[in-house]
Amino acid sequence: MLTLDPDTAYDRAVELATRGRRALLGITGAPAAGKSTYAEQLTAKLVADGHRVALVPMDGYHLAQSVLDELGLADVKGAPHTFDGYGFVALLRRLKETPDEQIWAPRFDRSLEDSIAASIGVAPDVTLVVTEGNYLLLDQMPWAIIRTLLDQCWYVEVPEQLRHARLEARHRHYGRSPEEARERTYGTDERNAQLIAATAPKADAVVQLA
Repeated sequence: MLTLDPDTAYDRAVELATRGRRALLGITGAPAAGKSTYAEQLTAKLVADGHRVALVPMDGYHLAQSVLDELGLADVKGAPHTFDGYGFVALLRRLKETPDEQIWAPRFDRSLEDSIAASIGVAPDVTLVVTEGNYLLLDQMPWAIIRTLLDQCWYVEVPEQLRHARLEARHRHYGRSPEEARERTYGTDERNAQLIAATAPKADAVVQLA
């Protein structure tokens, strides 16, 4: 599989942003691999260089915390069935097929542990939409549709020890005890990570961040 360094990946993103019609670029990887930070930094650099780019993360399609509690799914939050996958697919299809529309997407707020509707705007003049999330390459419905809508999808990787340390720190930051953070990191999160890792061969390229 093709491996990209960040500079080469940036050049590829510029090609997508300047080819004359709207493109969709997916950034995927395991929890705490750095895909969100990388997607934010890539988008910011492209915008700073004068390109019309928008970032629309998959996390905005988390089911509401109240719904997860009602369904008994709170302990596995982050698994594929705890997202509105069909809603996310519908958004990507609109972004791809109706670029002349002003489109609004939801944003996930980690401090609230919930999504905020219609808080990310994608204007008609946006030529590249970057989307990032865990399950962009998952071969299950409805996720399998996503790959057909993306022009390219990159898989980001970091050493596992670093990824686990980041996850534990993230869970502690949002109020979990050290024991709860470790249990979540090596329990639900690790099962999700293994599921996501199995999708890596479907990516167009791997971006190694550390």
